Amino acid sequence: MSKRDAVTPAARHALYAAHRYSAAIRSGDLLFVSGQVGSREDGSPEPEFEAQVRRAFANLRAVLTAAGCSFDDVVDVTTFHTDPQAQFETIMAVRDAEIGAPPYPNWTAVGVTWLAGFDFEIKVIARIPTTAT
Repeated sequence: MSKRDAVTPAARHALYAAHRYSAAIRSGDLLFVSGQVGSREDGSPEPEFEAQVRRAFANLRAVLTAAGCSFDDVVDVTTFHTDPQAQFETIMAVRDAEIGAPPYPNWTAVGVTWLAGFDFEIKVIARIPTTAT
């Protein structure tokens, strides 16, 4: 088995080290991004929900950028929500601003009861552009 090809953004936040996971792993022309939450660099959550969602997308963007990708390269999205019904409108507004116009990537939304102190998490799979190194 080949060694994992980990991707770490320049401003690595504390959760990666504290919970022992990589921000993303390259496998061939695919990038598997771990769930990104609205954490500050020290690992603490943004207290306000919309700011937490925006921070999660910013953290995701940093990981994608570190791998030579953008939101245009995302093919599959999974989001986790602690209160989907109450949070959905806010999440959709941020998601639409970040992901943009159709065609949209696949998306699976999952309601959960626990996200380690967070209220939103997003993980994606992206195709790495052939020009990325």
